[in-house]
Amino acid sequence: MMSPTLPGRPGNLTAEQEARLQELWTVTLRVFGVQAPDRPEDVEHQQQPGSVTATPDKKVKKKKNSIFRRHNGDNDEGASADQEDKYGQGKDFQQVLATVDPEKLRNAFWSMVKHDHPDGLLLRFLRARKWDVHNALVMLIATMNWRMKEQRVDDDIMKNGEGQAAANSSSSNAAVKREAEDFLAQLRLGKSFLHGTDREGRPMCFVRVRLHKQGEQSNTSLERYTVYTIETARLLLASNVDTAAIVFDMTGFSMANMDYAPVKFMIKCFEANYPESLGVVLVHKSPWIFQSVWNIIKGWLDPVVASKVHFTKNLDELERFVEKSHIIKELGGDDPYEYQYVEFTAGENEKMSDESTRQQLVEERARTVKEYEKITQEWIADSQNRATLQQRRNDLAERLRSGYWQLDPYVRARSLYDRVGLIQGGAIQHYAESETSNAPKAPAAVPQNGPLPTEHRADDVD
Repeated sequence: MMSPTLPGRPGNLTAEQEARLQELWTVTLRVFGVQAPDRPEDVEHQQQPGSVTATPDKKVKKKKNSIFRRHNGDNDEGASADQEDKYGQGKDFQQVLATVDPEKLRNAFWSMVKHDHPDGLLLRFLRARKWDVHNALVMLIATMNWRMKEQRVDDDIMKNGEGQAAANSSSSNAAVKREAEDFLAQLRLGKSFLHGTDREGRPMCFVRVRLHKQGEQSNTSLERYTVYTIETARLLLASNVDTAAIVFDMTGFSMANMDYAPVKFMIKCFEANYPESLGVVLVHKSPWIFQSVWNIIKGWLDPVVASKVHFTKNLDELERFVEKSHIIKELGGDDPYEYQYVEFTAGENEKMSDESTRQQLVEERARTVKEYEKITQEWIADSQNRATLQQRRNDLAERLRSGYWQLDPYVRARSLYDRVGLIQGGAIQHYAESETSNAPKAPAAVPQNGPLPTEHRADDVD
């Protein structure tokens, strides 16, 4: 079932929400070094407690991290109004503004946009921070830094992908070889995988908890695999379905499967770096021993995230969230899908070597981005023609969306989900023929699941 446009999304904003979006665009563009004009109505709005406005240009030049000020009597410019800065993003924000080239932040933002509506991405941060523009900007800039420096999401994880891991698994460097093998082992096991949709049309990620053993893979490879899965899942989202569902299959769970470090990392990803991306979390068939574990984990969760977690004990309860025809057979449903990993094949990333075409597409996208920024400036400044300008922005957003999918094979390594036909150059086929027929598009001689680590029993993998 396709969902209608939800509140707080592009095309469904109240006047106040649109005003907040314009404020966030204003300060964001200034952080990126793109000067945006103040809206005429901001003159009045600046006098209201708690409002956020941009500083004069000369003040920006004097002190880059004073990009805006809060009009609530707080003398600490740029300090978060949220006293519980759980992940230290306020400190990251100040450091980034003081040390990182604005153009790098700008590039990181537009790289993260991918096929998303630019407004849609900013609105995620606004909703996550309850429409507080200051806190949303802090979160946004900290996330750009996390993507650029901590995880190197676009220039390493997604760019190199499974193909580079396959190559590195034969490396003479023991550390490089181990990380690659650990990453691939999780894919081959099907520790987690993307397949199908729930009753709200949200793409589902199944996590088979019994397949994780603490210490079996390095923390670095676990984090890389987590980001890789989340970032791939982002490609399945659309304007009318902009969140995903996670199903934790707790069948066969024991304390040997419990590992708090990757759980904490996953929580941080969704709360700090992928805001408003999680629609529902289903914990299916958890045994009684998990209750004490859940009491600990729940204490780490933001209340909004915790409210999205539901426990299902049996098939009937799971059907409240997922149609039986979409529940995979290993969970008792009617979907015959069985996870199989299709190995990387030589030549599948051939387009990434075509530097000429890639550069041409990159330059075309850069021109569209520049035009979008220009029209956004006009949209902020010209209240009389706002509806017309918004339509032009939407047209440009569509050009960015379609243009991304043309660029995608030149900047992102192919994944399992490209090979099985789930991702088809912008056309997402949740129930692709190659999946439901268990006939993946790969040579028959290629091993599907790879060798099992010795710590696993053969019947761990369904």
